Amino acid sequence: MDKTPKTRKNGGGQATHTPLAERMRPQGFDRVYGQDHILGPGKLLAELVESNRLVSIIFWGPPGSGKTTLGTMLARHFDLPFEFFSAVLSGIKEVKEFMARAEQQKKLFGKPMILFIDEIHRFNKAQQAAFLPYVEKGDIVLFGSTTENPSFEVIAPLLSRTRVLVLKELDHDALARIIRDALEDKERGLGASGLDIDPAARDMLVDYANGDARRALNTLEIAAGLARGGIISVENVQEALQKRTLFYDKSGEEHFNLISALHKSLRNSDVDAALYWLARMLASGEDPLYVARRMVRFASEDVGLADPQALAVTLQAKEAYDFLGSPEGELALAQAAIYLAAAPKSNRIYTAYGAVQREVERSPHEPVPLQIRNAVTALMKEIGYGQDYLYAHDSPAATTDMETMPERLRGRKYYEPGNLGFEKEIRKRIEWWEALKARIREGRKPGGEGEKAGGA
Repeated sequence: MDKTPKTRKNGGGQATHTPLAERMRPQGFDRVYGQDHILGPGKLLAELVESNRLVSIIFWGPPGSGKTTLGTMLARHFDLPFEFFSAVLSGIKEVKEFMARAEQQKKLFGKPMILFIDEIHRFNKAQQAAFLPYVEKGDIVLFGSTTENPSFEVIAPLLSRTRVLVLKELDHDALARIIRDALEDKERGLGASGLDIDPAARDMLVDYANGDARRALNTLEIAAGLARGGIISVENVQEALQKRTLFYDKSGEEHFNLISALHKSLRNSDVDAALYWLARMLASGEDPLYVARRMVRFASEDVGLADPQALAVTLQAKEAYDFLGSPEGELALAQAAIYLAAAPKSNRIYTAYGAVQREVERSPHEPVPLQIRNAVTALMKEIGYGQDYLYAHDSPAATTDMETMPERLRGRKYYEPGNLGFEKEIRKRIEWWEALKARIREGRKPGGEGEKAGGA
């Protein structure tokens, strides 16, 4: 039976509440949902556990996906001393003191200690390099968690000595199971209250959590305190979201209401509103790099090829903030927000890629046409790989009428350019290429009077 207390005593002897999200951390790998790609039979983490082989690991995934939970469970499984540091709250000096203790521990007992660095990307390159000798000697097993791509944020020598585990954002089913477990668990969860949740309220909670288990459970706990009659209703969840505002944000505004306001102001091309909501988020203590990431996403999702420079501007703003920090770097974010709000808008890339994804789900095994396969062996060439391939640069028109889509999907159109900004030019270019290919096809027909193949 789990011994995790629901309250603990602080230094003054007062009872301090342990949040539901902390109490409901999974105690076994079978309760880690939504990560079957690393925990399923034969997958990397499952093999490490089964073979009793521990390596240094970087857990890369979105907030609330289970990075810290998996690290804690591995430490418990291997029965090794474990210490947790936050790169935001802890300095490298404290971490070095731990590594010195770990070195002594290894000499005395022959076992390493596990060092878990949350948000390891917040340590700079020189600070990260301090881990290397201890990892190499086996004094520590390093666990690091990050929401950023470790290829860019973790130094190469350290990355080469670790395994990267990619965690996925929790989907609807995973979050629904986590909520159900919390409502049924009588020891650590809300089971003793006898509460259930209205399916519509659960779906609202899942949607609002946006893939983050911690956010879902913290909001569920507040909603449970508001429930009457044994059922957590939609109204309870709505009220919980309002109350959660006061609990989480310095400015008194709920985190996701603010990011929604910023996103919708940018989409609606309201420069002043976008600047206002940006300033509100930064004043409330929001991570500026989170805001930068959201604006990078916006540049592709809502501006796209209507203004191809939008993506470059937002990426440069992120780099500028990384280089300058606060408060100077915030001006770069403001510059990006103004640019995005003023830019022409198009979601055609977003809708086109969504259509392609649905197509791939429906027909994931369409064969690659033989003419565009690489004939890397004699046998492949013999059976037709690369036969009838037409090299576009050999044609004066720099294109051919060769089909490059799978046969069953020929003629499908996914991307339809809009009529604003640079997409007008993209539309002209696509139409020009299509007309040119049509003339080439006409010219290749026996007896055709159209332009001969390769004609401009």
